[in-house]
Amino acid sequence: MVSRLNPVNSVRTLFFTAFCCLLLLSVLGATVSAQDATGNIDQQQVLYPAAFFERYKPNTALDMVQQIPGFKLDDGDGTRGFASSAGNLLINGRRPSAKQDLPSATLARIPASQVDRIELIREQSQGIDLQGQSVLANVYLRTDLPAKVRWELWAEHNQAAPFKPGGSISMSDRLGSIDFITGIDMERDTSGWTGTESKYNGNGVLLEAGPTDRVEKGFRINSLNLNASSWLGDNFINLNSRLTKDKTNYLQPNSSTSPANRIRDVIIRSTNKNFEYELSGDIGRAFTETLSGKLILLYNNKDQGSDSSQENLDSLLGRTLLRTADTDTERQEQISRLEFDWSGYTGHAVQLNLERAYNVLDRGLVQTDNKGLGPVNVKVPGANSRVNEVRYDMLLQDTWSQGNLNLDMGVGAEASTLEQTGDAELKRDFSFLKPQAALSYKSEQGNQTRLKMAREVSQLDLTDFVSATVFEDDDLALGNPNIRPQTTWVAEVSQEQRFGKEKVIKLTGFHHWIHDVLDLLPLSPTFEAPGNIGDGRRWGVELESTFPLDWTGLRAAKLNVRALWQDSKVTDPVTGLDRRLSNDGGGTGYRTLENLNGNIHYHFRVDYRQDFEQARMAWGWTVADRDKRTLYKVNELDEYSEGTAINTFIETTRWFGIKIRLEAANMLSYDQHRERTLFTGERNLSAVGTKIIRDRRHDISRFGLFLDGNF
Repeated sequence: MVSRLNPVNSVRTLFFTAFCCLLLLSVLGATVSAQDATGNIDQQQVLYPAAFFERYKPNTALDMVQQIPGFKLDDGDGTRGFASSAGNLLINGRRPSAKQDLPSATLARIPASQVDRIELIREQSQGIDLQGQSVLANVYLRTDLPAKVRWELWAEHNQAAPFKPGGSISMSDRLGSIDFITGIDMERDTSGWTGTESKYNGNGVLLEAGPTDRVEKGFRINSLNLNASSWLGDNFINLNSRLTKDKTNYLQPNSSTSPANRIRDVIIRSTNKNFEYELSGDIGRAFTETLSGKLILLYNNKDQGSDSSQENLDSLLGRTLLRTADTDTERQEQISRLEFDWSGYTGHAVQLNLERAYNVLDRGLVQTDNKGLGPVNVKVPGANSRVNEVRYDMLLQDTWSQGNLNLDMGVGAEASTLEQTGDAELKRDFSFLKPQAALSYKSEQGNQTRLKMAREVSQLDLTDFVSATVFEDDDLALGNPNIRPQTTWVAEVSQEQRFGKEKVIKLTGFHHWIHDVLDLLPLSPTFEAPGNIGDGRRWGVELESTFPLDWTGLRAAKLNVRALWQDSKVTDPVTGLDRRLSNDGGGTGYRTLENLNGNIHYHFRVDYRQDFEQARMAWGWTVADRDKRTLYKVNELDEYSEGTAINTFIETTRWFGIKIRLEAANMLSYDQHRERTLFTGERNLSAVGTKIIRDRRHDISRFGLFLDGNF
């Protein structure tokens, strides 16, 4: 066996200890000052006027929303359908009807001067459908302002990738009775890493080792948008359009040398092209004083192409392999949705949502292998397939308000037909009931206790049905046409304490009973695919909080703390023993410093910010860490981990009203660590054959300059 000392263990311990101490001190401070924070919070809404955000010198509505105490903007989970991707944002009391145009991107195009106020909605009110969210941010915009242009320029540099410039510009204005926002966001797409990869046999003897690196560069139009809205008689109409396009080339040479000085090189090249556009719109009206409705229509189309090659070179044998793979993928999504709200009974708000979604994934793969005798076509099972899904979704819900109590009760139903053609031929029908209930109690001080019980049905990822080639691992990612949706009974209890408008502590405990767990299902002694492996459980606790630090002597300073601990259990289909659920986060780094996977064992993030209003300056830092992510394959244990991430920034608006921001990211230059343990037979039931350890410095300490202004 190979042992590895992690050089950042002591750093993790130090930061975790500091985090606990800061949390304890802030809680004590919150307790001491709670008596000063009564009478200024509505039981259902917390109102933040534009003046509340002045000390942060915001340039966009996104700058403002990101400073709301105890609130985290949700960009949606990206699954098929509309409701689960709508996020927790309202604009003038209405949900954006776009899907791929994320709420954060929409807010980034709105100048801060256009925001009149932001309201946190924590219960059903004003005919607004929470759609499973515990809190919404409702951004109210002014319409009495002249045209406004918002712009941003940025440049990033790290030692492992080419220089990365970018920029965006957007304009908001009114043309007659039509309000519109249009903008474009583009950048040079670059990234890279350097590192080493070592291979050992089952006894821990080094077989080969060497450097590995990757450079990726291209050009990306992140978004070209036009959003317009207007009243037409008694109807409010909203139209959205979005286009993205990119082309990226990457080169990944890996070199390894054995103790006998035999050199092997594996050179991977790829060109990736993506083109996507989305058109959506909605029309809503009030039919009577108690009945209103909305129709939402959406169409999305995405074309992806990838031309890849792998060349294996041996110092003794010369070129041993030239592999090529050309992949073309087309995705489409069409959504039709009706929403009705009725408040005919006092104290009740009834909602009815009806949705039809049509999804298509069509993939073609042509692969050849040349081992010295010329190219030979390789048949990858399940790689040339078309998957269609038609899904109908319904939700009927009643919210009953009685004093400080709110009871949400509803029942949903889902029916779908999924058909696959090509390499696999299969057609299946699914239907599910989705009951839900939530009980909340609000005190006069704005504190809230909430209990929730619901059955949730996961939306299948259509890419799990088709196969693909993984050059880097010399492996196949097989698809599985027999996947069923995973269903989960969710139980949650949460307590939110608000001490005034700035100090918030929210603690949530949860337990999930999962049926048909989606994990990696063994297909043979050497291959696995996404599939259902039985029933499992997941439970844990989550903390979200904002702590002003004025009581410590740090004026205009605050901490945002988010932390998650959870555990899980499922019966391993290979060993028959209990284990945790697999994590599919893989090698994704800390680019966003977020928990990117629902099965992570622990994750925490601490953000510090201090504003100096008279000097028009601010500075801050972020510390984040998370547990390793493990994939349980049939003959392999695949583990990813990395060190503690630290970012820092300083910004000012002293000159011409332009926000100048300097960022230093990944200050510790953590190694992204991957450890693959390959067994001679089935995992943990046979001897270890080889162990491959890879350490990469992904995006070594990045430095960025950002200029942001409007006129």
